[in-house]
Amino acid sequence: MPKKPEDWLEIASPPQKARGTFKLFLGYAPGVGKTHSMLSEALRRHGRGEDVVIGVVETHGRRAIEGLLCQLEVVPRKKIEYKGTIFEEMDVDAILARRPDVVLVDELAHTNIPGSKRRKRYEDVQELLAAKIDVISTLNIQHIESIAPVVRSITGIIVRETVPDWVPLTATETVMVDLTPEALQNRMKRGDVYSAEKVERSLKNFFRRGNLIALRELALRQVAEQVDRSLESYMEAQDIRKNWGVRERMAVCVSSNPTGQYLIARAARMARRMDAELYVVHVDREFGPRESNPNALAANLRFAESLGAQVVRLKGKSVADAAADFVRSKHITQVIFGRAPVRDWRKYLYLSAVHRFLRESPAVDVHIVTQEAED
Repeated sequence: MPKKPEDWLEIASPPQKARGTFKLFLGYAPGVGKTHSMLSEALRRHGRGEDVVIGVVETHGRRAIEGLLCQLEVVPRKKIEYKGTIFEEMDVDAILARRPDVVLVDELAHTNIPGSKRRKRYEDVQELLAAKIDVISTLNIQHIESIAPVVRSITGIIVRETVPDWVPLTATETVMVDLTPEALQNRMKRGDVYSAEKVERSLKNFFRRGNLIALRELALRQVAEQVDRSLESYMEAQDIRKNWGVRERMAVCVSSNPTGQYLIARAARMARRMDAELYVVHVDREFGPRESNPNALAANLRFAESLGAQVVRLKGKSVADAAADFVRSKHITQVIFGRAPVRDWRKYLYLSAVHRFLRESPAVDVHIVTQEAED
């Protein structure tokens, strides 16, 4: 049956997106330029013909931000009375009624004033995304829930406004706005971040060089983890089985042999030198003898966890096959096996297992570490 013209138009039309896209500008401290970067992005999109509005942007009196802000349409904020005082919050309903292509939402971790429809600004963002409106937002690393306690231990400052860890992970795109600690301190001294009376106190507290170095590393690691997850998802979606080796991942196979702790410690040192992820893997064979010393195995795995390794217990017909499947699924780049200096028939079983692993696994570096023989 021939297609009607409207049928061809339906085929040619681009698919409707289910949600808006979420772009996040992540920084490690106030003043690195997140809001400026967000506004610059908005102006570029506006220049390309996209309908861009400002839902909420905090200028904090910064002239450069105010200069960019006046070039875009601002959706008036909603006034809410609380304890006799009038506060202003982003008007989500007005934005939904306006239906722009893109909306700017500054300071994602902000807590809305009591009386608002939603408690947190990130919840407002989820509603905008569900309405198929693209959102561009900003966040500092210390406002991620699991990172806030680490920031407190570094800086001594309690972070009261946080977002759950899943929120930044939902970003379609994350851009780290980076600035060296020295450059950020210079911005502070010029008065580009805070008013003059706050600068000296801030430089001696939160903005100390050591604090900024540590916060910057936390932010870099957060972005690196997200990029790593994106790469894994892409490789799985494209069924890419070859290990690209973009980041080192190390796996060490252990048994109930008490000398396994030496093997784990050796692997942990190697992983630290290469800044690699470390997995400690034990395979429970479906057919075959049980581990002769379950207490020693448990001790080995606890020791691995104490060194920061991710412990994985697998089941398989053979150690070689299960290890090869694990290496393939996790894109492991280096594998460590232990070998006791035995001379009897166990030597041939060991060599047979290693050869089978090499045959079944993807391309991977293999280290054979000699352990002390059992008494």
